[in-house]
Amino acid sequence: MSSSTAPDRIPTRPPALPRYVVWRRWVGWLALIAIAYVIGESAEAVLPAAHLLAPLVAGLALAATGLTADQVPARLNRTCQAGLGVLIGSYLNPNTLAHASGAVLPLTVVTAATIGLCLLAAAGMARTGRIDRASATLGMVAGGSAAVISTAQEHNADSRTVAFLQCLRVALVAATAPLVVHWLISPQPTAPGTATPYTAGGWRLVTGDHQGIGLLLLAGVAFAGILIGRAVRLPSPALLGPMLITAAVTAGGFSEEFAPTGLLRAFLFTIVGLDIGLRFTRPAMAHIRRLLPLALCCTVAISVACAGLAWVLSATVRIPLADAYLATTPGGINAVLATAVATHADVSLISSVQSVRLFIMVLLAPLIIRLFTPRAVSPGNAQT
Repeated sequence: MSSSTAPDRIPTRPPALPRYVVWRRWVGWLALIAIAYVIGESAEAVLPAAHLLAPLVAGLALAATGLTADQVPARLNRTCQAGLGVLIGSYLNPNTLAHASGAVLPLTVVTAATIGLCLLAAAGMARTGRIDRASATLGMVAGGSAAVISTAQEHNADSRTVAFLQCLRVALVAATAPLVVHWLISPQPTAPGTATPYTAGGWRLVTGDHQGIGLLLLAGVAFAGILIGRAVRLPSPALLGPMLITAAVTAGGFSEEFAPTGLLRAFLFTIVGLDIGLRFTRPAMAHIRRLLPLALCCTVAISVACAGLAWVLSATVRIPLADAYLATTPGGINAVLATAVATHADVSLISSVQSVRLFIMVLLAPLIIRLFTPRAVSPGNAQT
């Protein structure tokens, strides 16, 4: 029988790598992540969101100089997304909801207005032709930058552009928030003992007192969330599945002792930053330089508009304008809460508003992408 009439052969998988090669790669990745963590830890005093931005810069340097062309392993990336999902889901706890319950309507209006501003800015950026709609939308989402960046590729978005837009917003908020708060009327000191989940952690891995049990619960919730997310066809199942399960557990009043904190949370941010930094090639950098003026204008416009919303919220709910400003800044939650603690602002109120909005933003981002980019190509057909 001639070759033209021979039945098609089933393609075979490429031969598996030797076990020692696989182990050597994993050891190399773990060493690189540890180094990136140390760099981020060293930059904490001078850089906002240091465990996200410093590894991103380190990965960018490695990619731009050609020292490596590898990407963070997909399995490790999915595990990181699941951990971030649990972290974000833990922000929606009963204490947060109770503290914000007295201003549900104003907060709902402010959140909806912020989402509208982000979509408007994204639409304007996409119309210039310099950026696609999915990347613009995810890049301008105000909140949950690490989670949004880590899932960009799943929504046919350019993760490098999304990371650039998100980090630009976080850096702008972190740099200006202390100055604006000091310029405004100083808020009243908070009551002694006021705590916030974002300033605690230290060398802990999870929020509970029993670290071993907490880690087991974290692994179980993350694994179950991924399975359920895939079963119901959630967008970004590795992120949204664990996030929704954790939110249901914490909002139901159950003890939440398994959210990543301290060292583990820092490593999650480190992996996200390193993964994105390694995607910055020289052509990508050229594109970002062309995008900088437009991105800066849109980011500043959103920040100014959110300051206007803060004035409305302050007048409506009768809270200090400085507190309202910190509560409504477009993201940068870690930097904002650090500013709140340093200026003796109402940390409980600010963390409540920021946490609820962060949760809503991360939950809605994939749905917004599907709604406003119905003609997006599949990942297999996307241009590289």
